[in-house]
Amino acid sequence: MCDARLFGPQIAELGGLSHSFGSDEDKVEDMASRLLQTPGQLALVGLSMGGIIAMEMLRQAPDRVERIALLDTNPLAEKPDIQARRAPQMQAVREGRLVAVMRDEMKPNYLSDGPQKQGILDLCMDMALNAGDQVFLNQSIALRDRPDQTETLRHFKGPALVLCGRDDTLCPIGRHELMHDLMPQSTLEIIDGAGHLPTLEQPTQTTKALRRWLEST
Repeated sequence: MCDARLFGPQIAELGGLSHSFGSDEDKVEDMASRLLQTPGQLALVGLSMGGIIAMEMLRQAPDRVERIALLDTNPLAEKPDIQARRAPQMQAVREGRLVAVMRDEMKPNYLSDGPQKQGILDLCMDMALNAGDQVFLNQSIALRDRPDQTETLRHFKGPALVLCGRDDTLCPIGRHELMHDLMPQSTLEIIDGAGHLPTLEQPTQTTKALRRWLEST
């Protein structure tokens, strides 16, 4: 439920194109296929659902992906207990309660404590409301039904960055250690003072890590 502002500090420093998901599609495979219409070789940076889409792009077109950075994401298919939680959230959004779902069930899990927390939460709410109900529903279906990507990562040999906030409870450190193990050539970076959104919580550290990855061989 984010837009280009999620990567605002990094785009300002490093450039690049930002994409959001769920306006039309409700399948990870279709979202990835749409982005693969971008020509040329790709350096992919994906955070959370964006990382899931990046892994699917890698699965569909491994010859197109020159390097990949996976931030606060999860290579595994969704567990049944998490899938079960989505149905009442989706029903609430269908009933016009997107604000309540984001405020009460999602936003409290996003961030590390710190002086910038409320400002970032307000930005997250603004991005979510701009995205709207249908995007929430489409993204929920896509995440619920996503494929496992462990074999996709196991076969990738290019430059890779695996990064997460130390306090991320949605996609904890163990998931990132798994991705690092699947790609032994990758660099694992754990950002202190950040939860699920290190691009906003600790933008300087995150941008430096991405710059190192972009310049690596």
